[in-house]
Amino acid sequence: MRSLIPTLFFSLTVLGLSDEPLPPLVERIDSAITKGVDFLTEDQNQNGSWGSATRTKGLNIYAPLPGAHHAFRAGASGLALSGLIDAKDPRPKAQAAINKASEWASEHLPKLRRADPTTTYNVWGHAYGTRALSRLYASTGDEAQRAHWKKLAQEQVDLANRYVDINGGWGYLDLFDEIQTQKPSGLPTAFTTATMLLAMDEARDSMGVTLCEKVVASSVKSIRMQRTPDFAYVYSFPHRRAPRGDINRPAGSLARSQVCNAALRQFGDETVTDEIINDWAERFIEREGFMRNTRKRPVPHEGPFKLAGYFYYYGCFYFTESVKLLPKDQQPKHARAIAQTILPLQETDGSWWDYPLYDYHQPYGTGYALMTLAWCREVLGEEAGHKNK
Repeated sequence: MRSLIPTLFFSLTVLGLSDEPLPPLVERIDSAITKGVDFLTEDQNQNGSWGSATRTKGLNIYAPLPGAHHAFRAGASGLALSGLIDAKDPRPKAQAAINKASEWASEHLPKLRRADPTTTYNVWGHAYGTRALSRLYASTGDEAQRAHWKKLAQEQVDLANRYVDINGGWGYLDLFDEIQTQKPSGLPTAFTTATMLLAMDEARDSMGVTLCEKVVASSVKSIRMQRTPDFAYVYSFPHRRAPRGDINRPAGSLARSQVCNAALRQFGDETVTDEIINDWAERFIEREGFMRNTRKRPVPHEGPFKLAGYFYYYGCFYFTESVKLLPKDQQPKHARAIAQTILPLQETDGSWWDYPLYDYHQPYGTGYALMTLAWCREVLGEEAGHKNK
């Protein structure tokens, strides 16, 4: 039984009893998106990418050189580019940044590979590179350009297929076995798998990219095997042996259940009902304080329920990816709740960030936030339009 106070708070929020009127909220979202775009256009590297291996700290995420940083940069750049496109900012500087980033993606995404047998961070680059390519495809009517983006996206999907774990799905580390193999045999995680599957699904739907059904089937099965009866998801495949450990409980799974439920729903799992999605959306907002507690902490998994800071904006974005699967009339309350959650967290420079990851954290956090808020703006704008009729 969840506590009455957070449930009451959520009910007041989503029912509009404690909400600001829609026009001012949409205006706040617009203003925040503009500031986020300003940050990304100013923070972009000269070559069109975002992020670098600088700004290290006492404890840095394991990153074998140079491949891990190629992956981090590809992932951060894919998120930043996707955020810029979703923002739909008409100013010339925004389009110039998109053009530079698309040129970088054309040159560098095809080169992305696993750093070494201990890491498959490249999966994040393939996933978010593919998401950016789907948006580039949708943003142009030029058939030659569309063919180019589709070809690149198909390459990213095929590259990701090389690194499917023997247990199905994808992970990002293979550190704990004495023997590393050509095909990873380490730690597939449900959330990494779901991240990749959703990117593939978007590419298939928007561009007609071909997916390997064998890879999809084994990956979906891997996510299901990591699901507990309450639709929390254990952290990784070996965690199935300790499903009630802190990190595997519903509070520890707050930022992971959204993406996993969305992926399973998209690939035909009928057990992920509207009720499940709504329930986990409410849990996310009610217990967001657990995740906020870890935001900006420099040590991974030191927060309550072993949460890590870098899940914060990831969770916010995939919150929207799950609730957009609900009927249209159920979406505005969730859009309002997540927008009001992250709007106050924007930094003075226009960015959003949740974990100090070398110099990639501001671009990736801002990319997630822009995609999240762009969806909120669309949904709440539609709601305001209906109310004005």
